[in-house]
Amino acid sequence: MSHDYKAQQAETFETFVEIGKIEALPKRAVVNFLFLADEVDAPFAACEKALKAAGFTTRQDEDGETLDARIGPMDISATTIWAEEKRATEIALKFGFDPDGWELVEE
Repeated sequence: MSHDYKAQQAETFETFVEIGKIEALPKRAVVNFLFLADEVDAPFAACEKALKAAGFTTRQDEDGETLDARIGPMDISATTIWAEEKRATEIALKFGFDPDGWELVEE
């Protein structure tokens, strides 16, 4: 089954609007994208290497199932977040990691 990028993009834009209703969004921030491993023995190191080559900073969460991919600081808008999320997702999917949202980390 192929990944539904249109649904993912719609969710990102919706989340951006919802966050903006709750709190003021920063003009610039680091964005942390979360990816869940499909399998227990997922190739974390290989995925991290590919994400790092694309300019992301990575780390594996303590839960052993989630990989974080950060980028920035960057200008914050739904469009800029989606552009980086799509890039990271395209890489992560190749290694069996599914997108699981994003969060802003202020400078």
